[in-house]
Amino acid sequence: MRLVMIGTGYVGLVSGACFADFGHEITCIDKDEAKIARLQEGVMPIYEPGLDALVDRNVREGRLSFTSHGLDAIAAADAVFIAVGTPSRRGDGYADLSYVYAAAREIAAQLRGFTVVVTKSTVPVGTGDEIEAIIRAERPDADVAVVSNPEFLREGAAIEDFKRPDRVVVGLEDERARAVMTEMYRPLNLIETPLMITDRRTSELIKYASNAFLAMKITFINEMSDLCEKAGADVQHLAKGIGLDKRIGPKFLHVGPGYGGSCFPKDTLALTRTARDHDAPLRLVETTNEINEARKKAMAGKVAAALGGDVRGKVIAVLGLTFKPNTDDMRDAPSLEVVPALQAMGASIQAFDPEGREARQLLRGVAFKDDPYEAVTAADAMVILTEWDQFRALDLDRVANLMKSKAIVDLRNIYRPEEMRRRGFAYTSLGRR
Repeated sequence: MRLVMIGTGYVGLVSGACFADFGHEITCIDKDEAKIARLQEGVMPIYEPGLDALVDRNVREGRLSFTSHGLDAIAAADAVFIAVGTPSRRGDGYADLSYVYAAAREIAAQLRGFTVVVTKSTVPVGTGDEIEAIIRAERPDADVAVVSNPEFLREGAAIEDFKRPDRVVVGLEDERARAVMTEMYRPLNLIETPLMITDRRTSELIKYASNAFLAMKITFINEMSDLCEKAGADVQHLAKGIGLDKRIGPKFLHVGPGYGGSCFPKDTLALTRTARDHDAPLRLVETTNEINEARKKAMAGKVAAALGGDVRGKVIAVLGLTFKPNTDDMRDAPSLEVVPALQAMGASIQAFDPEGREARQLLRGVAFKDDPYEAVTAADAMVILTEWDQFRALDLDRVANLMKSKAIVDLRNIYRPEEMRRRGFAYTSLGRR
C-alpha cells in the first residue's frame, strides 16, 4: 500500500519505519527541513533502540522516504496519517490541535480519488468530526473517510510495541475504510493481533482512557509505598502480591518518583479538561495529576532527609535525568523538579545520563559528567532517578571509594537494602524498611 505520514516526531517516525518494514511504501513529510535533511542522511532526531537500523534498511530497500515538499504524494496515497504533535495548550491544559487542523487543510488540497485520512496523533474525543468537517469545507468534492487509529507505543520499546501490539484500535464511520485499515495491518494476522473496530469517538477515548488508567495505577503504588514506609511493610512484595491477581496484573506497579514523559502528564490533563466540558468530571484522574506533581516535588525532601535534613554545601550525584530509561525524552521528567529543588536548598549537583543531552539546556548550574563514576566522585550522596540498566550493575566498591560519604538514595528501588547495608552504604529507597 502507498501511505503518507504527516509528521516525523516520535509517533510518525516509528510508525512510518514499521509500516515500511511491513512492506508498504511510506513517504514521511515534515516542514522542518533541517530534520528531514538529517533523516535523509540517516541521523535520527530521537533516541529509540533499533530505530536507526530499521530506518536505514527500509530507505535502502526503497520503501521509506523523507521529504519536506512531498504533499503531492498524498494524491497517490491509499491512506494519509496525521501524526503531528498535540502538546498541552499554555494556560489551560487543553490539547493544542492547531497542528492537526493545519495538516487536515493541507491534506484536503491534495486529495485525489478515495483516500482514508487516519488520525494517529493523540486527540480529544470529537476531533475526527472536526477533521472531517475541515476537509469537506475545503474540498466538498473529496471522496474521503476519516479514521481514528491511536498509537500505544512505549518509549524505549516502540518498535516491539508496533510490531507485536496487544491490540490495534480503529475507529471509523465509513465502512469502506475497514478494508483499507485491515489490509494495512494484515502482517499482524500472523501473530493473531486483535483488530478492534469501533466508532471514531470511542477510539479517540480509548487512547486517553488507557493512559489515564495506567497513570492511576502508577500513582496508586506510589501512594502505597508511602504507607509501607510508615507501617514497616515492603512495597515490592506488596506489588507482587497484588500483581499476581490476574484482574490487576503486575505491570505499572513499580514504585518511583512520579511519572513523566510525552504522554501521561499531557493526556491526563487534556482528558480532565474534556470531561469537564462534557459535564462528566473525572475526579480520579484529576486527583492522580495532583498527587503525581506533588510527589515529584517531594522527592528532593527525601534526599535531604537522607543527609540529615540539610544539603547546604553538599555535593549530590544524580544518575539518570530522562523520564525513563532507553529514551532521550526529558518532557516532564522528575529530574526537572528534583534537581532545581536540591539546588534551591543549597546543594551542588553532578549528573550523568546516557542519552539525556537535552538536560544540558533544561537544567542550569549542573556539572554534567561523562560516566556515572565521574558523577559520584567526591559526592556526599548518590541519587538514582532513572533506572538505566548500567546503573543496576555499578561497581559498588568503586562507587564507595569515589564518594565522600556513602549515602545512596535509590528512587527506583534497583538495589537490595540488605546488600547495600552489608557494603556499608547509608541506603534509602522507596516503600521498604
